[in-house]
Amino acid sequence: MIYEREKKVAIEAVKKAAELCKRIQSNLLVNVSISKQDRSPVTIADFGVQSIIISEILESFPDDPIIGEEDSSIIRMTENENLKNNLKDFVQQIKPDMSEKDILNVIDRGDFAGKSVGRQWALDPIDGTKGFLRGDQYAIALALIENGEVVLGVLGCPNLPGNLSKHDPAPGQYYYAVKGEGAYMINPISGSNNRINVDNITDTSTSKFCESVESEHSSHKQSAMIARDLGIKQSPVRIDSQCKYAVVSRGEASIYLRLPTETGYVEKIWDHAAGAIIVEEAGGKVTDIYGKKLDFSQGRTLNRNKGVVVTNGIIHQEVLVVVGKILSL
Repeated sequence: MIYEREKKVAIEAVKKAAELCKRIQSNLLVNVSISKQDRSPVTIADFGVQSIIISEILESFPDDPIIGEEDSSIIRMTENENLKNNLKDFVQQIKPDMSEKDILNVIDRGDFAGKSVGRQWALDPIDGTKGFLRGDQYAIALALIENGEVVLGVLGCPNLPGNLSKHDPAPGQYYYAVKGEGAYMINPISGSNNRINVDNITDTSTSKFCESVESEHSSHKQSAMIARDLGIKQSPVRIDSQCKYAVVSRGEASIYLRLPTETGYVEKIWDHAAGAIIVEEAGGKVTDIYGKKLDFSQGRTLNRNKGVVVTNGIIHQEVLVVVGKILSL
């Protein structure tokens, strides 16, 4: 099987990162965050996950470049000394041999600008930081891109229940997909791999869609209009992060819409790479609002795409037509 070693390394790295996140939350440090220049929050979990996952990748694939969301510049500031010390303490619980210098330097190994040929990894250490801060849903997202195409994706969803409609005493799901080999969910208790598939709904009026919790990430007003025209009667499932991709891939929602909220906004590749391949390998379809396949060959952003439409595949064209109508494309 191709990418077998990469898959094992990626899954284990994401599991270690999830353990770090749980320890940070259990020590009540989850609400300690810093604001980046774009005013988005970042926590020691973001930095810690990035350092752990990149170090794990480099130990097995030292020549692979990595596109990571974070850099260490903020955590190196004098006024953030306490956060830096907390970061070191938590990372060393998972990887005792990493010094403070190692931790900061490896975070900055995620500064790769991207390329259209060859291999590169894309990492979102904490996708859905606001969800993480609230104690809700967040995802650890890691993908391998080869010649501009995602060939492997892993999602860690530490707070996601196995079924959205039921209480789960042991939440925490891991999802992965290798191109051409299907999509799988790892049972958090038994560790077994279970193949997952999107739903087979053909009538949009019976479908369920999910969208971002934060309205600045996707237009709730336009989503409601699209749902109305599709005849959807159920309320949207609002979930932070790429957990939405996971929910569609396992058949609990038929549609995920990420509609542009501001002119000129460009999606980042780490926000979609892992989730997209998992949905596609589960039988679904992922495009932009024009029906174009997401182009991961353009560096750190999806600058040839606008918005994201995710469906079970069967109803994709119908959804695109309505999206185009509402957005006046």
